[in-house]
Amino acid sequence: MPFRRDDVRGAVLLKVRLTPNASADRLQGIAEAADGSRHVKVQVTAIPEDGKANKALIKLLSKAFKCPKTSLSIVSGATDRTKVIALSGDTERLASTIRAVLDGL
Repeated sequence: MPFRRDDVRGAVLLKVRLTPNASADRLQGIAEAADGSRHVKVQVTAIPEDGKANKALIKLLSKAFKCPKTSLSIVSGATDRTKVIALSGDTERLASTIRAVLDGL
């Protein structure tokens, strides 16, 4: 799975590959990178300018995983297409919700 629980931070870390300027906002599915790591492919209609694509990503993930936008933050990759998103809160519930959403893709 492209996510893991980080009990030290009290968060679930999710690896994402973002495509901005797409035709629709959507979670596409899980993909494997050349190095063998897995990530969630996400598309947003926002352009990658002034943090607009990152804000759209946070909004989309918040809606998909049914958690407040304030509980999501970009841990790494703010200016890169590959990002790590921290979802803070009840890690057991979040991991279960994320798994259910990703399994439905």
